[in-house]
Amino acid sequence: MKSIQGFLDVKSVVLWFFRLRRCLLNCEFFEWSLVCVSFQVTLEKVLGISTVSSSGLTSDPNSGLIAYPAGKCVVVLLHPKKNKQSHIINTSRKPFSALAFSHDGKYLVTGESGHMPCVRVWEVGGGQVAEVQSHKYGVSCVAFSTNSCYIVSVGYQHDMTVSVWDWRKGSIIASNKVSSRVFAVSFSQDSSYFVTAGNRHVKFWYLDASKERRVNSTVPLIGRSGLLGDHKNSVFSGVACGRGLMASSTYCITSSGLLCLFNSSRQLEAWVNLKTSSASCLAVSEDFIFCGCADGLIRVFSPSNLQYITTLHRPHRLGVDLTQSVQHGYEYFQELSTPDTLALTFDPAAKHLTCVYNDHSVYVWDVRDVRNVGKLYSALYHSSCVWSVEVYPELSDVSQACLPLSSFLTCSSDNTIRLWHTDPPTGHRNLYSNDLLRILYVGENTQHLQAEGERGEAAGADGKAGIRVLGISPDGQHLAAGDRCGNLRIFGLEFLDELVKIEAHDSEVLCLEFSPTSTGVRLLASASRDRLIHVFNLERNYSLEQTLNDHSASITAVKFTGESPEVRMVSCGADKSIYFQAAEQTADGLSFSRSHHVVEKTTLYDMDLDSSRTHVAIACQDRNVRVYNVETGKLKKCLKGSSSDEGALLKVQMDPSGSFFATSCSDKNITIFDYESGECVATLFGHSEIVTCMRFSQDCRHLITVSGDSCVFVWRLDSQMTATMRKRRGLRPKVAPESCGRKQNIRRETFITVPSSQLQQMEEEEEEADLGTPARLDSAHSAQLLQTNGKLPMWFRKLVSLMLTEQL
Repeated sequence: MKSIQGFLDVKSVVLWFFRLRRCLLNCEFFEWSLVCVSFQVTLEKVLGISTVSSSGLTSDPNSGLIAYPAGKCVVVLLHPKKNKQSHIINTSRKPFSALAFSHDGKYLVTGESGHMPCVRVWEVGGGQVAEVQSHKYGVSCVAFSTNSCYIVSVGYQHDMTVSVWDWRKGSIIASNKVSSRVFAVSFSQDSSYFVTAGNRHVKFWYLDASKERRVNSTVPLIGRSGLLGDHKNSVFSGVACGRGLMASSTYCITSSGLLCLFNSSRQLEAWVNLKTSSASCLAVSEDFIFCGCADGLIRVFSPSNLQYITTLHRPHRLGVDLTQSVQHGYEYFQELSTPDTLALTFDPAAKHLTCVYNDHSVYVWDVRDVRNVGKLYSALYHSSCVWSVEVYPELSDVSQACLPLSSFLTCSSDNTIRLWHTDPPTGHRNLYSNDLLRILYVGENTQHLQAEGERGEAAGADGKAGIRVLGISPDGQHLAAGDRCGNLRIFGLEFLDELVKIEAHDSEVLCLEFSPTSTGVRLLASASRDRLIHVFNLERNYSLEQTLNDHSASITAVKFTGESPEVRMVSCGADKSIYFQAAEQTADGLSFSRSHHVVEKTTLYDMDLDSSRTHVAIACQDRNVRVYNVETGKLKKCLKGSSSDEGALLKVQMDPSGSFFATSCSDKNITIFDYESGECVATLFGHSEIVTCMRFSQDCRHLITVSGDSCVFVWRLDSQMTATMRKRRGLRPKVAPESCGRKQNIRRETFITVPSSQLQQMEEEEEEADLGTPARLDSAHSAQLLQTNGKLPMWFRKLVSLMLTEQL
């Protein structure tokens, strides 16, 4: 016993056996590999961007990589020529607020927002290599010195701190305060000074003078204000130090639309009117100055004398179906607005200019010839909260499919429905976005909301704008969309044309559900915040079949199940009630009536059916997932639905095979559990707002999540998870009820003969057991606990026998 007592004794074996026994009793199949296993789920694709200024956009002149933040704590590294992404994820889970490449392209520096943020240095293609904490509230902008030796970081408005640090040593060498809000920073070509610009602020900070005064601690950073003259009250939204022959000059841009030139004496030497309502950003090379302005304008000037050269092409027009845009004439486009330019970054080696617009679109322009600019890359993303995602269903007859396989749709408060495919087949690609197949603009005020850009999210917050929920018919022919005004629209998926519009509810539509093929009926249920469920008949052009008003508060989920002729419907809501409805055939058609009513002590936020469609898993406010039998309404089991002890459980989603379920919590995390054992197998994070919807892909390879941060995350599931799901989907139809019963009998033959009081005590001790060496049990008590019927595995019996012999 002495040889193994250091890490294992009788009590630990017993506790381990109880854990194994409980897993076996809960599992329908003997999936030994799923017991206490953590799977690796990786972020494969991000369809979205969170950049709000040029501080959140940077490019590497050596590799052509473009970096920008997306969601909460994710930096996307995009290779535009290949349309390939890699990602940096901040394990501290603090949002990225600013970033910049080093000039050799080997490192990326990031700044964070939130309490006590850090400035971190990441090796491109590797992990974090350095960090420093010198700000209290957030970092507005960061920059590498041209020689990559130093990093400057500027704090948020309430922080007002400018710090320079030697990142290889992890020490701050100089720091000072600023009295104004800073929007941008730029290093000079010789790294001797840098310039900050902001609200009535342009200041030159000199490193050489500061280093001379340095001993072995942080010293005050020496700065001199720019001489602004008549423009002392201007807001300077961008700054860039000159390059090449104009290295001693500094260029700034004002929010009112002025381009300013400062000479080596910090004097405002010249300025030019950009002839725009507003300007937000600029990028400077040896040959050009690019100025980002309102309405998609990018003005180009000469660095030497600010002489106007040209204006680059504008991006797409707002509110236009881009795949059908060739049908319209030039006059039609002239009447439409374009998104404002938000951020710019320039790659001087490849002559690529990357632009981010305020409708969350990204363009990479080839400006080798500024008078004949070509588009290298573009992507169009949602500009506000994404509410729902639906995966196109698998069809038995692939020739009847209206959409490419593995495509999915999302809807947003920006009043658009977008059809995506992470690897679209040839012939289906959109000229404006490699991952986007179609954009469907919904509503009369779509263009207005799109023109507002990010402000469209605020317009959607009043409940009067945006598409709230989607649903796809089982035959893949129709798409149902419910908006925040209570309207229900039906679209044909072949042409995405509107077939039916119904003013169904008085408040926003919260859930839509088509009846599956197994029910033998073709129905659509819509549920709303107005506490009503409407049932529509597809056979009668979506005529109203029945209205149910059982609920007394918002209805959060509704599901159809059953097999013809026994059709059932389950609904849950904020009134803490679950209603189980059974359908009856009457002279007037199908009619649902209540069969069971369950009231819980907690709010019910979401619901999904298992693979057999005989049980519903309900996400509850107390962070548990409760599973009910659809036919009897009885609680089968209660599973833990969150890895944390804070927040509420908002969403639950089963995978197509019923092996796993994913949950999202108000703490913005996503957790994947094994459905049978309840074990947590993966925890995901990255969104900056709550996750509003999740869906597993039909091929069992991906989990797609959408959020209020306007981003769509595509996660690659672990290969073992995919194999498990695919295996179970293949085995499930072949399992007969009799074989299931035999499997249950086999499971019941393995047991431990202990009194029920001891069994309860042992299970409580199991929960409290520490991973270290537990206390020893006396031999008599151990022998009583380990009596068996001889059905245990041979290796387990030999181990117990050896341990008891040693101890006795």
